[in-house]
Amino acid sequence: MGPDAATIWLGVLQFATLLLILGLLYRPLGDWIARTYTSAKDWRVERGLYRIVGVDPRAEQTWGAYARGVLIFSLMGFLFVYALQRFQAVLPYNLGLPAVPEGLAFNTAASFVANTNWQSYSPELTMGYTVQLAGLAVQNFVSAAVGIAVAIALVRGFARRGSSTLGNFWVDLVRGITRILLPLAVIGAIALMIGGVVQNFNGFTEVSTITGGTQVLPGGPVASQEVIKELGTNGGGFFNANSSHPFENPTAWTNVLEMLLILAIPFAMPRAFGKMVGDNRQGYAILAVIGTLFLVTVVAGTWLEALGNGTAPQLAGAPMEGKEQRFGLFGSTLFAGVTTLTSTGAVNSMHDSYTALGGMMPMINMMLGEVAPGGVGSGLYGMLVLAVIAVFVGGLLVGRTPEYLGKKVGPREIKLASLYILVTPTLVLLGTALSFGIPAIASDVENVSIWNPGVHGMSEVLYAFTSAANNNGSAFAGLTANTPWLNTALGVAMLLGRFIPIVLALALAGSLAAQSTRPTTVGTLPTHRPQFVGLLVVVSVIITALTYFPVLTLGPLAEGLV
Repeated sequence: MGPDAATIWLGVLQFATLLLILGLLYRPLGDWIARTYTSAKDWRVERGLYRIVGVDPRAEQTWGAYARGVLIFSLMGFLFVYALQRFQAVLPYNLGLPAVPEGLAFNTAASFVANTNWQSYSPELTMGYTVQLAGLAVQNFVSAAVGIAVAIALVRGFARRGSSTLGNFWVDLVRGITRILLPLAVIGAIALMIGGVVQNFNGFTEVSTITGGTQVLPGGPVASQEVIKELGTNGGGFFNANSSHPFENPTAWTNVLEMLLILAIPFAMPRAFGKMVGDNRQGYAILAVIGTLFLVTVVAGTWLEALGNGTAPQLAGAPMEGKEQRFGLFGSTLFAGVTTLTSTGAVNSMHDSYTALGGMMPMINMMLGEVAPGGVGSGLYGMLVLAVIAVFVGGLLVGRTPEYLGKKVGPREIKLASLYILVTPTLVLLGTALSFGIPAIASDVENVSIWNPGVHGMSEVLYAFTSAANNNGSAFAGLTANTPWLNTALGVAMLLGRFIPIVLALALAGSLAAQSTRPTTVGTLPTHRPQFVGLLVVVSVIITALTYFPVLTLGPLAEGLV
């Protein structure tokens, strides 16, 4: 049975409220982001941090030096998080938990440094408070700041003329934390605590139930980690049930608030882009593209799930099987769309319980490259790479010079952009193929990891590698991933899926920054008009369709169309 009229209107109201608030935030938040990275003034606390690190905030870096800064900083973060997990047993506030095993510690360190937050473990039974706060929560801040910094560097590549530098990574990193993420996180954490999200150091508390039994309730500094996991489009739950847990996401209005936190910065980034390149129309064009893709995919996902097609889903109570009553169908599918269209692995319902076609939509959202609107920073630089490809395609179609914002798209630029879009599909398809193609690995995957054999099991593995390579972190939740093969393979996919595209985006930025701006002529393709918006939407969809359609026919399409 489908949803009734009252449920439908409640869902529409939630969606409309979310879009309205995002519209109100677009200009002020986008302008603030632009000012953050164009201001010549440093805050006192920032100057203190520069002195501690030994950084000259006025020294600019080439794209190569900028990339080395990203990689070195991320490597140090990886080693620190890994060490914290391995020494957990001797750390304060360890809750009596032992050291995290080597393979799982590698996977988790890779996950949080790569802004993925894939979790092959039950957090409340595996991680003590020190690891959660000093390791995981810190990476939620800094990995998000790294993504914003790379996006800003690419924007500078378009904005600068004849320049060999892109700014200073360490300055961009610090400013992203002190001026954007930390202030918003404080406000958001207070709002979540008002909404009932837990924030304490109580550990495990045994309480008596009204029936005379006992129950163990976990506590923890949840609100402070919850807000940055959403705001930084990180994902990953303090509890195993993630955002479906009442201590993480208690009510319908906190559900909307968490979606707002996820979308606020990614939707404001096009405004910052337009301000920094000196043409707000370019920002509106990018916003129109991501808004179109966002609207279409969310509506399609909700519609497919609401149908509840299939005998088994109907018997299981579709479309509410696997979803929280306090959120309802629309609050669940909207959350699923928001988190998979960004790089946020948080879930408030079990995607593995969705219908075959309804569960396919979160997978497709990630396969789009998470550019609608994508993660903080990563969504914008991913969309700008697609814009470069769209300009090149448009030039071939109409015989115009391939230029974007006055910068020529030549052989070097299109090679870098092409390599960028090939990285994640290669990792997804190769990882899935190896999982079933090597006999020893296939036996382990099929007999240990997959709980639902057959076509649905194929979908679970495909979803896992799609989530890892695209740095999303959500899961179908029907797959046991804490095995030597999946811990290693998914960890490698997360690292390569994060840092190879970053290096390629920075190389593209360096190539663009070195060019002088070409004057606009009658042969220049306008990139702020509806025609270009439509072209960019089509390019984004076609690239995904051509790459992933064959493997989708082996998984969710095969299951859903039977």
